[in-house]
Amino acid sequence: MGKSQSKLSPEQLADLQKNTYFDKKELQQWYKGFLKDCPSGQLDKTEFSRIYKQFFPFGDPHEFADYVFNVFDENKNGTIDFKEFICALSVTSRGRLDEKLKWAFQLYDIDKDGTITYDEMLMIVQSIYKMTGQMVKLPADEDTPEKRVDKIFRNMDKDKDARLTYDEFVEGSKQDPTIVQALSLYDGLV
Repeated sequence: MGKSQSKLSPEQLADLQKNTYFDKKELQQWYKGFLKDCPSGQLDKTEFSRIYKQFFPFGDPHEFADYVFNVFDENKNGTIDFKEFICALSVTSRGRLDEKLKWAFQLYDIDKDGTITYDEMLMIVQSIYKMTGQMVKLPADEDTPEKRVDKIFRNMDKDKDARLTYDEFVEGSKQDPTIVQALSLYDGLV
């Protein structure tokens, strides 16, 4: 988007209406708020992490925010512009289940090789546990990140090769909706 202007152009609005689940008025409101928080029109990792800290004041959301930032930053230029932000927000907050699962898979597939390894899943789950701190009471079989990932892999890794393919991930996530619940952070906002 380059230099930010105070309003979305009619072309930008039409494009975003076509590519998100937000209407014209919502897009204009989100854009106004985005510019208020990011006058440059670009959101960097530090600012993104600061925003997450507002939602999780009792935990440490920095690592998780970094992972999420990397998925939001579609063009991999180190910043998130409004289009990247609103498109990701649209999927995570209002997207169909298949869209949310694709987005979540991208989050867990840290090295972007098309599979999720045990270690990748563990890094994300550890960052979620750090972020939520003691706010969430977990069952005994999930009270550590390792136990949680062991349980996920037991249920999802059908061919027992210690990697989850996209199909295994989708199938397993339909059985265990908590896998994509990390995305529901935005549900109350939109």
